[in-house]
Amino acid sequence: VSVSLSLILSSRPLTSFAINMHFTTPDYVIFALLLVASTCIGLFYALSGGRQRTTQEFLLADRSMSCLPVSLSLLATFQSAVAILGAPSEIYTYGTQYWFLGVSYFLGLLIPAHVFIPVFYRLRLTSAYEYLELRFNKTVRIMGTVTFIFQMVIYMGVVLYAPALALNAVTGFDLWGAVLAMGLVCTLYTTLGGLKAVIWTDVFQTIVMFAGQLAVIIVGAHQAGGMGEVWRKAMNGSRIASLDLNPDPTERHTFWTLGVGGVFLMLALYGVNQAQVQRYLSSRTEREAVMSCYVVFPCQQVVLCLGCLMGLVMYARYGEESPVYRQAIPHFSSCLQMVLYFVMDVFRDLPGLPGLFVACLFSGALSTISSAFNSLATVTMEDLIKPFCPAMTEAKATLLSKGLALAYGLVCLTMAYVASLMGSVLQAAFSIFGMVGGPLLGLFCLGMFFPWANSTGAIVGLVAGLAMAFWIGIGNFVSRMAVPTPLLPIINATTMPLRGNMTTAVMTTLITSITAKPKPTGVQALYNLSYLWYSAHNSTTVVIVGLIVSLLTGPMKEKDLTPGTVYPVLGNLLFFLPERYREKLCCVTPLSHKVALRSIHYQHAAVPDGSGEQRRCPTQRGGENREG
Repeated sequence: VSVSLSLILSSRPLTSFAINMHFTTPDYVIFALLLVASTCIGLFYALSGGRQRTTQEFLLADRSMSCLPVSLSLLATFQSAVAILGAPSEIYTYGTQYWFLGVSYFLGLLIPAHVFIPVFYRLRLTSAYEYLELRFNKTVRIMGTVTFIFQMVIYMGVVLYAPALALNAVTGFDLWGAVLAMGLVCTLYTTLGGLKAVIWTDVFQTIVMFAGQLAVIIVGAHQAGGMGEVWRKAMNGSRIASLDLNPDPTERHTFWTLGVGGVFLMLALYGVNQAQVQRYLSSRTEREAVMSCYVVFPCQQVVLCLGCLMGLVMYARYGEESPVYRQAIPHFSSCLQMVLYFVMDVFRDLPGLPGLFVACLFSGALSTISSAFNSLATVTMEDLIKPFCPAMTEAKATLLSKGLALAYGLVCLTMAYVASLMGSVLQAAFSIFGMVGGPLLGLFCLGMFFPWANSTGAIVGLVAGLAMAFWIGIGNFVSRMAVPTPLLPIINATTMPLRGNMTTAVMTTLITSITAKPKPTGVQALYNLSYLWYSAHNSTTVVIVGLIVSLLTGPMKEKDLTPGTVYPVLGNLLFFLPERYREKLCCVTPLSHKVALRSIHYQHAAVPDGSGEQRRCPTQRGGENREG
């Protein structure tokens, strides 16, 4: 299959730059091997071990995973195809300021390792939203679960469709053939092999992603004259950015937005997102889960460096002095197409390498949507079905979990089709993913760090946070759509969207032109808030509103808290206060003392007593009878 570059540009013909880009037999073979290998991993785990006969094995890999595969799976889960293409386009267009996002990885992974993982792991949860019922009540749990399902269903279809569309535009690779192949293969191995298959395919796909990006950097740098020449051209083109300490929160990328705002973005992804929490809970021990966070830190830095280097190599090839930059690049209808054109141009005389990069690209898509299928099946089973069907047998629960994974795979394909009809609304769909992440982070922080927060405060706080998120997000989208601007890069769908997106896993969009504009004021300034502050802003809204409502409606007392659901951060910070004051603030009992009872609580809460009623957990304290 071959297609001229002019097919993906505007109607103005660029015949002098029309390059026939095509896939050869080796390219298709490498791409097919990715699909076959992923399917074989799923079949292997479907036919080996316990053969996925229990929900513990299907949803949590029997809690038997070691540190290395879990860490690579954590890395791959939100390293989507859009992420692989987004970082280079960001560096190509704006320079290396984005590289400072790596600063946020320190706290963004350290806090989950030493705060969220101990709480979740010691409670022996399956779904992160079980925590919300233990800490608040069933209503809060269901609200959190439904919010997460809405977030992931919207996201997984477009994250599959967008790279397939760009690949089709640049290479002529069959659009729906790619979508169906990815969707069906992913559904197959997720349904058959469970979480264990998902994690080990993530490991394989991570290796493929690294190989594809390294190939582009090595070959591209060689063609540009070496990395020294690449760096020289980037310096001459002002693409090597210095440290920007501007505190203005409306500035898209500064040290503060990247290094501080990025921490909240990372916490929303690596702290409370079910897809990641599920991997922590699949670890053999709490120590292995904590170590997986430490191991993923250097891996994230490597991924960030590869994306940035790829963008610099692309700039060295298509800098301002390049005729391609002046005549072709400005007319791309998508920056995904721009990066793909660069890759195909670099590899045009090297059969097999285009196929390797396409395998790299769709490895990102596979790892993201397989994690979505598995996590959605988990929360649907554990949060929406099991609590209302306590007498369900293990065999039926396992079969239903597999059916849910299959159903969500079909939903993903349906959403990919819907994405094809969305047009300009597609970016708004990506933004929804980020809009929801911040409020969910705030909900967990409210419960985990503030012992006096009650269920009423949690519900009102979550609603307020979501309302604030959608108000700012939609206002930002509408205000930018009202002013036509050049189409610019799409950024990392996992941790790096443009200023219009609040995501953790999001694509980016149109940006203001290079010319200086008046500083926005009033509500417009809120709409222009850097996307990296969105998670911080929306999660803070949930916490503040939740605390105010809790104090007005009667704060919870420590004796009414379920053991192990509060991390004693306030107790540690206020150590200098007398104990009687700390007791009034619910800051006395350390986590280790509470968690000593957590396994008994988990095992005995909500156990049928033979009459169809729920038996009270013997470890619960206070006058409220909570169902586990």
